[in-house]
Formats: sequence, structure tokens, C-alpha cells
Amino acid sequence: MVLLEWLNTGSMTTARYRHTASVLKNGKVLVTGGMYNSEYLNSTELYDPSTGNWTSAGNLNSGRQSHTESVLTNGTVLVAGGFNGTNLLNSAELYDPSTETWTATSSMNYGRVGHTASILKNGTVLVTGGRSGNFAGTTELYDPSTGTWTQTNSMNFGRRDHTASILANGHVLVTGGLGNSGFLNSAEFYDPTTGSWTPVGSMNSGRQSHTASVLTNGKVLVTGGLFNGNIVNSAELYDPTTGNWTSAGNMNSGRQLHTATVLANEKVLVIGNSNNAELYDPSTGNWTTTDSMNFVRSDHTASILMNGNVLVAGGLELGAVLNSSELYQSSQIIG
Repeated sequence: MVLLEWLNTGSMTTARYRHTASVLKNGKVLVTGGMYNSEYLNSTELYDPSTGNWTSAGNLNSGRQSHTESVLTNGTVLVAGGFNGTNLLNSAELYDPSTETWTATSSMNYGRVGHTASILKNGTVLVTGGRSGNFAGTTELYDPSTGTWTQTNSMNFGRRDHTASILANGHVLVTGGLGNSGFLNSAEFYDPTTGSWTPVGSMNSGRQSHTASVLTNGKVLVTGGLFNGNIVNSAELYDPTTGNWTSAGNMNSGRQLHTATVLANEKVLVIGNSNNAELYDPSTGNWTTTDSMNFVRSDHTASILMNGNVLVAGGLELGAVLNSSELYQSSQIIG
């Protein structure tokens, strides 16, 4: 049988939430920024799956939270935007794993927090929305070959705390978030070949701070979030072939500021807002509970490692900032 369980692994050197994490091409996990109580962190650190230990990866040029972190095709990592307690940041910087150094790159055209960043098939990075003095509909592209930002067409709706997903055809699907009219159920896609945005069917529920996961069948699973002050347990599926949304049932728990990770077995692991965990099975459309985490977490990160395990790091546990991390692993047991 397959035994699914959570195992504690090494703790981060700094407790943090509202940070970001990405898996580097060497298999290590880079965590950047975030908050510790009221401190806006510029520290970064690396997790080595071969040892289970965390080590410093140097300091960002600016402390930031609710920023984005993207692994570029050349292996460097782009960190952009966020908030430092005083300003909405337009600054961006690059981490080079080969030299373990941070360098500034050109700044975005707008300061942003609660935005998204997506690696397009041509290697450029599309940044969308966020809060930029108002709810931003602006979008821009970062070209790693020149280190410059250029504006592209704006979305139909300004939004923050939304999601952006790369579809199989290279389009970028943006869903929900908070906008001038409140909690948004609208969705639209960006076509990199034309630079244009096209509205698609609306979700069944408005939602902010939700998740969106591209399944192996090409559909997009959206889960949870916040709507009119209520934490949502509903889930829905977007079908790119029809542009329509259908219900994907209800999770066992309402969740916001949570994570959803597509596993090697094609199921989706959803965690956050509590220590319980659950799985969505696209083949059946069913939700089932799985083993609970060792800690209650929200505003954490979840990264799928090269061996298929999921590393969960930091976050908030009932108001306390965590430095702990744990692994969701699948190990083969004979018998």
C-alpha cells in the first residue's frame, strides 16, 4: 500500500509568513522575504532536500512581503514588487544560484502588492494587477535577455489577490481577486501572441486569496478564498475548450491564504487555515481527507520537490509566526 504522511524537517533560520518559495533547477528551494511579526524581511534562505537543512542565501536589497518570485529559463530567480511597510515596491532583483548573489535589475513601471507573475513560453515574465494606489488592471512584461520591463495591454478588471495560470495553449488565465466592485468572480485570459485580454465565463462565486491549479487534463481547479467576509469551501473547474466553469464540489474545510499542489499522481493536495489536509481526485471529482499537518498554517508556502514530496514552510499558526517546515511524502510500504 501507499503510506501518506507528514514528517518534520529542518526549521528555517527565520520565522516568516507572506513569503515566497521556488524550486531551483538544482533541486533546492529558495525562500525570500515575508514578515516576522511587524518586521518586513529582506533575508532569504535555501532548503537542501538531500540534508533537510536550511542555510542563508543572502539578503534582498529591500525587505518585502506579498511579492512574486519566478525561476527564469536561465535558472536565475526574479523577485518583484511587494510592500516594505512604507511603500508599494516597483523594484526587482535577481538571484543567481551559481554565484549565490543578489543583484538589482530594472524596476517595474508600477509599484505592486498582491500581484501575479507568470513565465510565458517565450521566457518573458507577465506581471498582472495588484494594488498600486488603486486596484491595478495594468500588466507588464519582463525580458530576461535585456533586463527591462515593457507595458502590455491592461486587464478588463483591476484586481489584487487573484490567480494567474499558464494554460496548455500558452494563454494566461486570471481569476477573481478583489477589485473596485468588491470580490470578483470574473475571469479573463491573456494571449501572448497579440498582447490582448479576453473575458471568459465567470466563476460561480467571487473569491479573493484563493488558489488555481492547472490539472494534467488541462482544466483549472480553483479552490476556496474569501467572499464577502466568509471563508469559502467551494471549488470549481474551468474548461479551456468551452470557456465555462462547473462545480468541483466542496472541500471539507473553508480555506483562504492556503496552497494547492498538483502531485505526481495527478491529485491536488490542499492545505491551510487549519492543520487538516485534503486531496482532490480529478478522475472521480471527489474530495478526501488525508493525514493532518503537524502545525496549523496559513500564509505559508508549498513546493513540490524533484522527488515528488511537498515541502511546506513557515506561515501563521493562530497568530504565531512559524519557522518550522514539514514534508508530505509518499513512501512505498510492502505488505
